[in-house]
Formats: sequence, structure tokens, C-alpha cells
Amino acid sequence: MIDRRALLKDLQGQVRALEKDLAEQIGGSGEHYDKLRSEYDRAFALKRTAATWAAWRDERVTQTAVAWVLGSVFVRFCEDNGLFGDVCYLAGPEKDRAVLAEESQDDYFRRHPERTDRDWLLASFEHIGGTQAGRLLFDPEHNPAYRIPISHDAAKALIGFWRRRDQAGTLVHDFTDPEWGTRFLGDLYQDLSEAARKRYALLQTPEFVEEFILDLTLTPAVNEFGHETIKAIDPTCGSGHFLLGIFRRLMKEWEEQDPERDRWEMVRAALESVHGVDINPFAVAIARFRLLLEAMRAADFADFKRARRYEFPIRIAVGDSLIKNRQGTLFDDVDELAQFRYVTEDIDKFPGLLTENRYHVVVGNPPYITPKDKELNELYRRLYKDVCTGKYALSVPFVKRFFGLAKRPESDGRGSGYVGQITANSFMKREFGRKLIEHYLAEKVDLAYVIDTSGAHIPGHSTPTVILAGRRTSAIQRADTIRTVMSNRGEPEEPFEPDNGKVWRAIKAQYNQPGSESEWISVADLPRTQLSIYPWSLAGGGAGELMAALENGSLAKLSQFTELAGFVAITAEDDAFFSGLRHLQRKRIESIRPVATGEVVRDYAISSHLHCIFPYDADLRPEKLGNISQSIKLLWPNRRMLQRRKRFGVVIEAIPSLRWYEFGELYRDKLSTRLSIAFAFVATHNQFVLDRGGKVFNRSAPVLKLTDGMPESDVTNQVGRFGPV
Repeated sequence: MIDRRALLKDLQGQVRALEKDLAEQIGGSGEHYDKLRSEYDRAFALKRTAATWAAWRDERVTQTAVAWVLGSVFVRFCEDNGLFGDVCYLAGPEKDRAVLAEESQDDYFRRHPERTDRDWLLASFEHIGGTQAGRLLFDPEHNPAYRIPISHDAAKALIGFWRRRDQAGTLVHDFTDPEWGTRFLGDLYQDLSEAARKRYALLQTPEFVEEFILDLTLTPAVNEFGHETIKAIDPTCGSGHFLLGIFRRLMKEWEEQDPERDRWEMVRAALESVHGVDINPFAVAIARFRLLLEAMRAADFADFKRARRYEFPIRIAVGDSLIKNRQGTLFDDVDELAQFRYVTEDIDKFPGLLTENRYHVVVGNPPYITPKDKELNELYRRLYKDVCTGKYALSVPFVKRFFGLAKRPESDGRGSGYVGQITANSFMKREFGRKLIEHYLAEKVDLAYVIDTSGAHIPGHSTPTVILAGRRTSAIQRADTIRTVMSNRGEPEEPFEPDNGKVWRAIKAQYNQPGSESEWISVADLPRTQLSIYPWSLAGGGAGELMAALENGSLAKLSQFTELAGFVAITAEDDAFFSGLRHLQRKRIESIRPVATGEVVRDYAISSHLHCIFPYDADLRPEKLGNISQSIKLLWPNRRMLQRRKRFGVVIEAIPSLRWYEFGELYRDKLSTRLSIAFAFVATHNQFVLDRGGKVFNRSAPVLKLTDGMPESDVTNQVGRFGPV
């Protein structure tokens, strides 16, 4: 059996070694450089990416290194589990298999003296590629391993790595498993490359979460539509957990409903129901390999020799499932960006895979990150302009995309698709989620379940999450209530078995018992109108009733007495501007203001002696550079650093209207108002303070600017009795 941790650690080292080798293969000119550079230039011109050439190239180098390593993992798994029959390329747990691999390689070189170790590795890939499904794994047109070849020395080292044995003569990495378990590949998908994990937010979905979401979606869909016609997709399939879960459930349905049917026909029919897409090519490679083995095992195929006679309809593609033909163009079918594909992307081989209004079931675990690439960020914003606003997270457009892929209801209201996903709950409480909640979820779809999973321990999910499940149903068909699971208390300690944690067990036991309450969760059928208003509060234990009581008992809302809200100043380099008062006085700085950060706003007071250089005059205009002031002199040593600060992604030296010695952002209208209420942006309890003007509050202490001319006595006497903003 495989030692997952040891395998991961060793393979991470192999990826790093191959990355270095591949970078040398590309160099600064030549065939491989020219291929990559032309692809990058076109992607950059079409605004598919805003990354620099170096960053983009490094990402491709990582993809290629991982492709070579994963390809060899697939070969080793097949060798150890007899899928190659009597053929052996790299190694085997028995010593005679290792000898066979070396003898076969020697014979290969005698027959092809011009070839090298790299060709021997490619020959092993081609053995898997001999099946229809295997061709998807090792497609020379799209697989990164065929895009940039590793050196012959690197190939020799990789082969030698797989043939290593310990002092007892036992193969270091043995993949023998009678059950053909491929769960370990999910660990590789997630952690093989640190750079890829951060870029793509790689995170495999725990099986217990996947099963729960399929209970909410696939089970009722099969009951309604029948297992014969179901079409299901995971648009962010990763290493394929949802896809395998769907396939297994559909196979069980075929076995129970039509037990006399030919076994291969069952497998083929179940495979035709399963669809997946992911932007990461090595995630898709793993998903394809896992589904291929699952299908072979279900069909009782012991090796590839028999499987070669059958066509496995595996429909998992590499592509960006958020990109679609943009609306509003004269001819959407010739939208150049929509037609552009990276070499690794093969979604065009699967016509209609991302067609809207197609699927009975749409499930997944989309990435929660904010898209860092400027051009992709803007592209998604344009494509999903009705839900994307501000510094949105990818969870927002993916909610809409999931529901868009689901079938629309027929004229009688029936036949709509089921949608389920676990996603970050940040949209519920941050401003970028307002449009999604009030103009999409409230008006366009039928949410059936909103399940707060932030208190449960879900491995790898450090971001608080929520499960959304519902249907793409017309407004007239929507129910008046939404089943809502609210959190009372989080997991007291990390459970040894995550699926046996107290919070998760409570969710499983209570989610279909409205009105139930435990130490961990509360379950209620909330009026749809309550969840049609931003923000959402999923705090249980009577928190909703308390909020309602506060609203009903308040004399007014604070917004009636507030003109502005938000940040006052963001220097974008606090260390250059902030200092102690005496230091600034010794330097004869005339324009000084006291500073308040969120951490010093406590118990209705500000306990800070920090001050800042304030390079503005009495009218809040920036000082003129012609009259070199003491402020500018003190800032001068940091001039280059201050020029390279960014304001909304643009360096300050590139903004003509902004001088290098100014704050990154200054909102003068908030400084010109006398009375304001500041609060700590991050604190365990609500912390507020009344400010009478003159202070600079940084980004960690936003303010509410009160109506100009409002008597201070009204503030001190009434603010505590106001309701929510």
C-alpha cells in the first residue's frame, strides 16, 4: 500500500527538479521558447491574461513538470496492479518485475538505438494511451508533457527515482491495492505544487460533504427524471470526487433497476451521464484516470488489454467554465476571446459541454479566491456583470454559472435542474454579495437549502463555508420558505474523524427537521423574503429573533443620521508616514495629525499616541513640491518605495493626479465633517468611539460621518438607541 505522505514529499522534490530542467529547456530562444511565447502573446493581446511573460511561463513550466510526474505515477499504479498485464516499464513490487522493466528497456534501446530514456517514458505513456480513455490522458495535442520535453538526463533520474529500494530490498513506493483506490491522487492534486495550489485554490472536497450534496441534488433528480436520462456536471471538478460519486450512484441505480442488462452497457450508460470541467490540466488528468479505473473495475476489466476493445465515454475537459460567448456582441459565435484556447485546453473536443439549460444536476466546490489576474478579473466582471461588483470572490460568478447550466423549467413549471455547491460564505456579509443575494438568488432561482457549515470541521477548508442547494425554477414555482441551518456553536476541538464531528453530525441529523435546535445548530424554514435582503445572518440560538426585536424597538436607523461611511485614509505604506509625536516635532514637521487604527478603538475611547505626516494644507490640498517642506524632506528617503505603491492596482508614479508623497487614498469629504463614529474593523466585540474631528483613521478603523450640523448632545443621547444602519 502507498504511503501518501512519503509519496507526496518525494514527488514534490521531483516536480522541483523537473521545473529547473524545463526552464533550461525553454531558455531565451529556440523552438520551445517560440511556441510558448507566441501562445502567451496571443493570450495577452486578447486579454485572457495580464500576467507577465515570466510569471506565465513559470506557470506552464509547473504544469509540464507535474504532467511528467503524474504520467509516471499513472504508469507505476498500472504496473503494480496488473493493468499492463505482463508488460513492465518502470518497476514493480516483486524483484522479477523490476528485472523485467530493466530488460524491456534494454531491449527497446537495442531496437531503437537512436532513442533515450525520455522516449522510454513516452512509450509507457502510450501504453495507457492505447485505450480511448487513455488517449484523453496522453493526448500529444493537449498534454503538457508533449509541449515541452524534459532532458534525457532528467528522464533518466525520474526512472531511477521509481526504481529505488530500501535496505531490505523493498520498493520505496508500492501502489499495490486490490481495491484500486485512487483517493491518494486527490492529495497529489492538492499539494504537488505549492504555486499551483495558491493560484487555482486547489482543494479536494471531502467525501462526506460530496455525499451530502449529492443527497440533496442527485437523489431527487433520479427520482424525478429517472437514472436513464440524467445528465450531471461538476464545472469545477478538480480531481473528480463528485464525478466518481455520481458514477457510483448511477451504477447502483442501473444494477437495482435493470439487473439483467449487460454489465458493460450499464457502465457506458452511467459514464454518459457524467460530465466535468476544470481549468487545471493536471486536475483533469487525475479525474480522467480515476474515472477510467472506476469504470474498468465496474465493468470487471482486469487490465487494459480487454478495455482496448471498448469506447469509454469519459467527458471531462480542460477549460475555464466561467468563460462563455459574451452577450451583446454582433456575432457571439465569432467572439475571438470565447474561441481562444490555451494549448492544454481541449474543451472543443466536447461540443455542448458548457451549454446552458442542459443538466439535470449541477454540483461542485468552486474556488473561493479573488481572481488575481487583472484581465481575467475584468473579463469575469463583464460576463457576470449582474452579480459581480467590488472586489468579488469567484464564489459569486460560480453561483450564477452553476444555476445557468441547470435545466430551465418547462412551461408547466416542471423539469428544472437541481443545483448544489459548498462555497465561501463571504458573499453573505460582504458588500460584493449584495447583487448576488438581492438580484439573483432572490429573484431568479429557487433556493431550497441554505446550510451554514462554518462551525463544522471540514479538512482543508479554513475559509468559512455554506452549502447552497436549490433549483432553477420560475418565480411562480418558488416556495415561500427556505430550509435554513443556522450555527449555534462551532466544533469544540478538531475531531479525529471529520465526518464524525459534533457539528457535522448535528447537520446530518437535523437538516430536515425544521424547528429543531441543539447545542450546535438551529433549523428553521425562514420566509424567502428574509433571505432576499442583504446581508444574511445565519446565527442560530435565537440571534434572528434578537435582531428582529432590536429592529422593532429602535426609534430610527443610524443611516438616517449618517452622510458617509467607509475609510478615511489609506497611506499604502504606514511605516513611512506614521511615527511618534516627539520624533515628528524634533524634525520640525508642521503638518501633523493624530492617527487612530482599529486596534486602539476600545471601550468608547482612543488610546493612541501615534501621529502621522500629513502632507496637505488647511484646504486638504497636497503640498506643492516647489516649496520643499520638512514633511517632504522626511519622506524623501522612502521616495522610490512610495512611488511603487499601488492604488487600485496601478502604481502611484503612473497616476498623473497623485504625487508620490501623498496618501494612497484620502477621502476628504470624511475629514471635513466634524462629528463621526469610528469603529474597529476587526475585533471580538463591537468597539465604537465618537470623534470630534482632526484625526486620521486608517483602513482598520472605518468611520460613519454624521449629518453636518447635528448637535453633539443628540449623538451622545440617542446613538445607543438607534437600530441597524
